[in-house]
Amino acid sequence: MTQVVSIDPVVKSVTVRCSQERAFEVFTREVRAWWPTETHALHPGKVAAVVIEERHGGEWYEITVDGRRGHIGTVQSWEPPHRLVVSWEVSTEQPATEIDVRFTQVGDVTRVDLEHRGWERLGSAAGESRASYDEGWTLVLDRYESSTG
Repeated sequence: MTQVVSIDPVVKSVTVRCSQERAFEVFTREVRAWWPTETHALHPGKVAAVVIEERHGGEWYEITVDGRRGHIGTVQSWEPPHRLVVSWEVSTEQPATEIDVRFTQVGDVTRVDLEHRGWERLGSAAGESRASYDEGWTLVLDRYESSTG
């Protein structure tokens, strides 16, 4: 019997100075404004648009300046303005992981909590991938936080 080793999720939080509705909108409709497409993309430096289709089963994808479309993930849960869950499918060689993002209004700011989980699905590549995303999500969420102000 094979034993599955549990690997801690990547957990990140930021507080943004806007309403919960605006925080969700920026995260889902204005991705290109804050996502570091010059380095963190399927086609680095060539991304014209990033789209998250606003429905359960919708696709998260990028479109390059020459019209190529790159699949990033699939929306598993669409609950505006509270929660977004997507399967993260950026590599055809690896199983999908999952990203759960929650938006909570706290007075006049919004707390955004991100959990990226499912690393154990990656087998021997899990530790290195998790470490890379732990660092990457810090950069991504710092840019997101700056774009909401």
